[in-house]
Amino acid sequence: MVDAYSLAGVDIQAGNQAVKKMSTAVKSTYNDQVLAGVGGFASLFKFPGGYSKPVLVSGTDGVGSKLLLAQAANEHQSIGQDLVAMVVNDLLAQGAKPLFMLDYIGIDKVSSDKVAEIVSGIAKACRQSKMALIGGETAELPDMYFKDEYDLAALAVGVVEEDKILNGNRLQVGDTLLGIASNGLHSNGYSLVRNLLLTRAKKTWSQLDDSLQKELLRPTRIYVASLIPLLNNNKIHALSHITGGGLLENVPRMLSNQTAVEINWGSWPIPEIFQRLQETGKLSNHEMLETFNLGIGMIAAVSADESAEIMNQLKKSGEKVYQIGKVVSRAKSQQIINFNGNEPWKEKA
Repeated sequence: MVDAYSLAGVDIQAGNQAVKKMSTAVKSTYNDQVLAGVGGFASLFKFPGGYSKPVLVSGTDGVGSKLLLAQAANEHQSIGQDLVAMVVNDLLAQGAKPLFMLDYIGIDKVSSDKVAEIVSGIAKACRQSKMALIGGETAELPDMYFKDEYDLAALAVGVVEEDKILNGNRLQVGDTLLGIASNGLHSNGYSLVRNLLLTRAKKTWSQLDDSLQKELLRPTRIYVASLIPLLNNNKIHALSHITGGGLLENVPRMLSNQTAVEINWGSWPIPEIFQRLQETGKLSNHEMLETFNLGIGMIAAVSADESAEIMNQLKKSGEKVYQIGKVVSRAKSQQIINFNGNEPWKEKA
């Protein structure tokens, strides 16, 4: 017998099967703080000890139109790392240690295998972030999404001691800026990427060469393992996650009202994918700077005296790191971001 909900396009049994298939992956992220996870009306997480004045830090994000490329490629696991990275890297930028995350999947039709693959990728990235995936929601919405289409969102919560919050107040004039390499495009600017490489070129996903497909789906880098030890030791004065809005919008978010930065244009290698996009779209340097990370995923402001030691520690953690500039007085600077007295987005006449 076909029930009324099935006639409306919603398969309850498929949803139940998806929950069963994802349970092992989800529970692999649990720690002693998880009191109740998947299956209840809400999840329970016991607050960790060892904090004197703890502050909860929360963030929410999605993956954006990069999802459309993952769906075109029928690749549903690596996109989970993009989802996790976008929220945990934001928590790090406030100095917070990630605690737990909840996800949301809105999908046209639940395929238990597809949903389990998505959640498996999310859980893997949560383990990498030392963060529990304690719950979530999968909504089958055939009237909301086209065939084989879905969307992802996440909410993550972290914790930081009140006096260790990174809000710009610890910055000192003369601090060194360390640029920690990105893993390519990460998850930003994909509406423009798709427009340039697919729409304007009149190509489909399958017509792109394998190396370009791999580059476009390369998952966003997660910086938890390399940055948490430095945050615990108060080695970082400020952090900027170079996410949507690129360098131009995100660097000012790490600063106080009294500070600005000088960035040495050309002090780090810009990956080929960005050069290709700029040439393809005839984009100005300004457009590139306000859209993409250009090879820098995070910027850390550290004491100049400790910069060499911190660079070595980050490299030992597997990061590629470049000394890209310094913190200066805003009163003595003509702009918040000064590229060594030059503005690289001003094209030559």
